[in-house]
Amino acid sequence: MSVFLKKLSADDGIDIYEMLQEIPKDENGFLNSVHDKTFEEYKQWLIYNEAFSKTTDLVDGWKVPTSTFWLYVDDKPVGIGRIRHFLTAKLLEEGGHAGYAIRPNERHKGYGTLLLKNLVTEARKLNIDKMLLTIQNQNLYSLRVAIANRGVIERKNEIRNFVWIDC
Repeated sequence: MSVFLKKLSADDGIDIYEMLQEIPKDENGFLNSVHDKTFEEYKQWLIYNEAFSKTTDLVDGWKVPTSTFWLYVDDKPVGIGRIRHFLTAKLLEEGGHAGYAIRPNERHKGYGTLLLKNLVTEARKLNIDKMLLTIQNQNLYSLRVAIANRGVIERKNEIRNFVWIDC
């Protein structure tokens, strides 16, 4: 089995687009703004997000620079992961450093754990020493993925778990 992480590029093609159509628009707090968009809108989204990953400050006063990655297994995209380069006070309570999703027909195969493991490596390259994940309480699969990647639950409230992973 060949597994690798690929950073989003404006040149990404139909295979990524098709995966993003399968991943719900909003699931457990992970937002997929490309779901139900046209292929042309997807291509514009890629251009914007490639540029956005290279910024260093807040954009529009609140958007944090974010890098997007695709998890490939045997040359097929199976997941998306995002890393926020730094956190605001709001993101410390809602959002954290990273979010990820696996396409529905590829779930329960261990790919979420592989994806997060690779995101931790990428976070280290961004000089993130500790990565925060805010995982909704009902999302037990994601919580298991975080714990499998050495995640430690720091606290929990009525909505989410706050899990830290040393990078």
